[in-house]
Amino acid sequence: MDFAFAAAGGVLIAKLMNLFTKNKVNPLIGAAGVSAVPMAARVVHIMGTEANPQNYLLMHAMGPNVAGVIGTAVAAGAFILSIK
Repeated sequence: MDFAFAAAGGVLIAKLMNLFTKNKVNPLIGAAGVSAVPMAARVVHIMGTEANPQNYLLMHAMGPNVAGVIGTAVAAGAFILSIK
């Protein structure tokens, strides 16, 4: 359930970014922001190549994927500090 909310939130944020930026962002990249390395990036890459065989999203999807891992570590650290 959380994985679905995180993926949907990433897609919605990417669509929101497209409203305000000149260079458009592929909304699938937002779905790779969950911290399931490297599976989320691979799924995004496969979905992108199914839609358009010219897409190569794997390296672009790894950026938000690793950022999701770092965000998870920071959040875990904040929770641990709040317990003490």
